[in-house]
Amino acid sequence: MTLPNLNDPNAFLRELFDVAVKQADPMRCLAPYLGDKPKGRVVVLGAGKASARMAEAVEAAWGPCEGFVITRYGYARPCKGIEIVEAAHPVPDQAGVEATQRLLSIANGLGPDDTCVMLISGGGSALLCAPANGLTLANKQDLSAAMLASGMPIGDINGIRKELSAVKGGRLAAAVHPAKLKVLMISDVPGDAPGDIASGPTVGHDGDAERAVRTLADWEVTPPKPIASFLAAGGDPLGADDVRLDSVENVIVAAPSQSLAAAEKLARQTGVKVRNLGDNLEGEARQLAVAQVGAAVQIADSHPKQPVLLLSGGECTVTRRGNGVGGPNAEFTLAAAVALKGHPKIHVLACDTDGVDGAAEVAGAIADPTTLALAEAKGISADAQLAENNAHGFFEAIDGQVVTGPTLTNVNDFRAILIMP
Repeated sequence: MTLPNLNDPNAFLRELFDVAVKQADPMRCLAPYLGDKPKGRVVVLGAGKASARMAEAVEAAWGPCEGFVITRYGYARPCKGIEIVEAAHPVPDQAGVEATQRLLSIANGLGPDDTCVMLISGGGSALLCAPANGLTLANKQDLSAAMLASGMPIGDINGIRKELSAVKGGRLAAAVHPAKLKVLMISDVPGDAPGDIASGPTVGHDGDAERAVRTLADWEVTPPKPIASFLAAGGDPLGADDVRLDSVENVIVAAPSQSLAAAEKLARQTGVKVRNLGDNLEGEARQLAVAQVGAAVQIADSHPKQPVLLLSGGECTVTRRGNGVGGPNAEFTLAAAVALKGHPKIHVLACDTDGVDGAAEVAGAIADPTTLALAEAKGISADAQLAENNAHGFFEAIDGQVVTGPTLTNVNDFRAILIMP
């Protein structure tokens, strides 16, 4: 294996990111969990940004299969038997509603002699859109947009989504019953809890409508009246002890920690000292950036004899204050650049492993000692762009964006800060 060249720190960081993404490629990580194809009728169902690639991996192992999978626009893959349908993310659309209805119809038609293999990955929360009784797509679209703009942590967002769904919180698994159900998951959530991935369509949930109401109030999100009424009435929980979930097998085939470990291994082989800060960091993107670059400056001031790398994962949030185009990873990188003030030894990369940062078709951004000078030469104020949440616009103007296209996987954010000696 050819090791990356530290003479180009930006290229080095990009190579680490590519290695992290490759580690979570379903074509690489899924097959060991499949085993032999079960006897009898086998139906493959799924939803998420990685689900089409997961379906492709299933057919690579088992040959053409019967099935139906929902993925994000642009993330479809060629499958011989499994039908792939695309819908919107992060705010659901009518295509997602219609696709989810079809998926539920297939699930409800399975019998005790059938086997269902379910492919679930991040993004499934928006793609699996079946509003609970009395609610509409418009209700959920309005609420999703408001929650995303509020800076609410994704765990809280998905918890509320469970309360308002006819498919999340174990309801999809209940629909598959009495067929045998094996669920293969790619985790994009801190802690890798199966009930949090895609809002747990195959994991029972007792429901907590009161908590949902409190969370919305805490983040100053006013829900549409039908949603407020639905929650006030207690919602419609399935229950974690529902007997239809007793035989469900949930298996995680890829997780953020594994991707960080792959990047860490390559960095160490290159002669870099690595500090892995963890794969479950959350919080406001700009605040986390300031904290991490503060640590990086302290390391630089200690005059290390070898390069040092700070690695982290998790999922940051952005509280929308301006009218710019941005995402948590680009905002992290911009806030880091502002805080670093052109520090000559520190380079920063932050990207989403699914290739989409926020709603933009951009994975994230890279900042280095020249970032602020390049912007100033173009008459661009980094502080003003940060205040407008316009991180994507800022990095587009100075050619600092990381654009991957669909990566076909999703193990959350990848952040790397390199301190050169």
